[in-house]
Amino acid sequence: MEFFAGIETVPAGFGPSAVTIGKFDGVHTGHRAVLARLRQLAAARGLTSAVVTFDRHPLELLAPAFCPSALVSNDQKRELLAASGIDATLMLTFDQQLADLEPDEFVRRVLVEALDARVVLAGSDFRFGRKGAGDTAVLRELGAQHGFEVVLIDDVRTGEGQGAERRASSTWVREALGFGRVEEAARVLGRLPTVRSTVIAGERRGRELGYPTANLDPARLEGFLPADGVYAAWATVDGARYPAAVSIGNNPTFDGVPQHQAEAHLLDVDLDLYGRTIELAFVARLRGMTRFDGLDALIAAISSDADAARRILAESA
Repeated sequence: MEFFAGIETVPAGFGPSAVTIGKFDGVHTGHRAVLARLRQLAAARGLTSAVVTFDRHPLELLAPAFCPSALVSNDQKRELLAASGIDATLMLTFDQQLADLEPDEFVRRVLVEALDARVVLAGSDFRFGRKGAGDTAVLRELGAQHGFEVVLIDDVRTGEGQGAERRASSTWVREALGFGRVEEAARVLGRLPTVRSTVIAGERRGRELGYPTANLDPARLEGFLPADGVYAAWATVDGARYPAAVSIGNNPTFDGVPQHQAEAHLLDVDLDLYGRTIELAFVARLRGMTRFDGLDALIAAISSDADAARRILAESA
């Protein structure tokens, strides 16, 4: 996949293309359906498939108090888009200059001049341009002027509860992860919810208890941590995958532990992970975060968590 960090990096003569535009936070099943349709349209018409996305949620600039936490980092988004099979991604910096572009100027600069769009794929609620002034009707008018077709795509809905359906969305994923429902989040994402960071030195309490843990650096964390609790997860280090029990929270049995920190105990293997990148893919929540009366009770719980994680991960392998 070609990647362009701004319209000035798109080479002259790029395209002609089939384009879709969006935040693509999480690249969930709804996004994947759009990308699959984009690839189909591009292939049928001999066009290059291209995604236009942003380096941050627009609300981070426009209304920071209402901006949700990102499900993935820009690097993770780029990797997920590449894995979808599209040909190119243009990531725009969402700054005031971009936010102030009128709809016709956005279309001219981005879709026409940079990408030579011949088809633009959009949802029925698509908005663009200054203060969201552009909608699909405006997009169609501009398409008629500039020579591209607008194709609308329906929402993707996912089963929930007793056969009910709900629109797949990043909001739904954040909601599920906020309650620790990683299996539900995985259904909406179409993949396991995943975070990654660099392993840093901790208090070494886990090693003293016989269960050494890899502590994730919160300052370098990519992805959205689920709710406090203990999880069965797959840990990937340098391309090798290991079963793990992961604790998220402040470990209330001990005082002074930072809030909502993540540490992973790799099962049945002892590796030196300090300074290395670890990726955690969450499979199931084992229990909530609990304060134990003494080390013996804590060690017994950790042992039980490890056994449960082994069983669940063996079944999911």
